[in-house]
Amino acid sequence: MSDESTVIREIETILSLDFLSITQIGKLEVLLDECFEQNDFVQETVEILAMYRPGGGEFLFDEAAVRKRLTATLAYIKAQSKN
Repeated sequence: MSDESTVIREIETILSLDFLSITQIGKLEVLLDECFEQNDFVQETVEILAMYRPGGGEFLFDEAAVRKRLTATLAYIKAQSKN
């Protein structure tokens, strides 16, 4: 199991990229699922990542939506790690 600092680092790295690849998002999805399997907020993020496709589509999330959710998830995890 990875620790929170690894998750934070991975999210920050992905958010710094110009393009979000499905492969990168898939790896982050697994990492978040493994590290936060009992956390409802993070599990919602995992579901969004599972439905990511560049350009979006019906029942899918596009890059802007994923970036927005990852930014919120990053803030959430950082706040939780301070408690």
